[in-house]
Amino acid sequence: MARLLRTQLFLLAALTLALAQAVSPTAGASPDKPRLLGGLAEADVNEEGVQQALNFALSEYNKKSNDLFRSSAIRVVHARKQVVAGLNYFLDVEIGRTTCTKSQSNLSSCPFHVQPHLRKKALCSFQVYTVPWLGKSTMMKSTCQDA
Repeated sequence: MARLLRTQLFLLAALTLALAQAVSPTAGASPDKPRLLGGLAEADVNEEGVQQALNFALSEYNKKSNDLFRSSAIRVVHARKQVVAGLNYFLDVEIGRTTCTKSQSNLSSCPFHVQPHLRKKALCSFQVYTVPWLGKSTMMKSTCQDA
């Protein structure tokens, strides 16, 4: 009986330690990279998920825009991600008006307008929720200001 109680206490202590490491922002993490489950983390702009979220956000932006020309990313200012029941991507992007119209099919090489009366830039914040294993993406938030 005492042996069973000791085994149960040992298992309870091991479980408590494992849970503490899973929920504590600093337990088991290196000093320069604290881990917080469900918290925001910096994301590499070149990471596949960030690029897919960026492409989706720009596609949605262009669908809703009344502009005759497509907009494209000039640069990603800041990218963060959050693991939830999928992934939230938070992207701050500088976008610009290209010379390609929305009716054009080949968009692989669309330069930005250089004429002052056609040049247009904006700073946009996008929140894209993705469930990669289902192939689903949703624009959660989108705000833009002229730059």
